[in-house]
Amino acid sequence: MSTDTKAIIGTIVAVAVALGGLLSVQIAGVNTRIDDLRTELIDRIDTVKADLSNEIATVKADLSNEIADIRTDLRRMDDRLRAVEIAFGKVDQRLETLERLHRPAPEPDA
Repeated sequence: MSTDTKAIIGTIVAVAVALGGLLSVQIAGVNTRIDDLRTELIDRIDTVKADLSNEIATVKADLSNEIADIRTDLRRMDDRLRAVEIAFGKVDQRLETLERLHRPAPEPDA
């Protein structure tokens, strides 16, 4: 092997090693950026999940309060309806009593 051949081979090997080093540094930089992006996305997702959980809890509490109010209103309406039914029953009894007292007796068949 001549000196020129050794120099060319040495240069090629040196360039290959240098390119390999540069590529490995670039790949490491890309991996770091990907890791940073992954971390940032995970943080954002966690924030969104926490916000949604808080919103769901608030809506759930509001719905529970509304349902309790509706149940209270229904109980009141039921009590009022029961009072009207009782009063109507009393009026009906009085009407029947008045009808018996004031209804003419049936005429006997001839």
